[in-house]
Amino acid sequence: MLRYFAIALVAFCLVELFVETSYGEPSDPCKEKGIVVRNATMLDLWYKKNDGVCTIWIHEHLLTIKRAESIKIFSDMNCQTLYCRNNPTYDDYKSADKDGDCFVNVFPICRISDK
Repeated sequence: MLRYFAIALVAFCLVELFVETSYGEPSDPCKEKGIVVRNATMLDLWYKKNDGVCTIWIHEHLLTIKRAESIKIFSDMNCQTLYCRNNPTYDDYKSADKDGDCFVNVFPICRISDK
C-alpha cells in the first residue's frame, strides 16, 4: 500500500511540474539575442535606446531590440517627433514575428511585418 502511495505522489509531482512548464510564461525564442528590426521605411530615422543619445537609424540598417530595452523611433534628427503614433515595444515586434526567426521589418507608416 505504501508503494502505491509513493508512486501516486511521484506521479502527481510530475504532472504538476509538466503543467507548470507547459502553461507557465510562454516561451520566447528571442529572449537572449533580441529581435532584429530592419528599417525598411525608405527613410533615415533616428532612435533613442533607454532614453539615451539620439542616434541615426539609416534606411536598410538593422537594430536589435531586447525585452528589457526601451526604444523610441523618431522621424527627426532632434528626436522630438515620434515616427509611429504608438511607439512599438518589444512585444509589438515579437507579435509581428510570425515565423519565430526574431527578425521583422518596419515599413512606411510604421507598419511592422515579418515579410
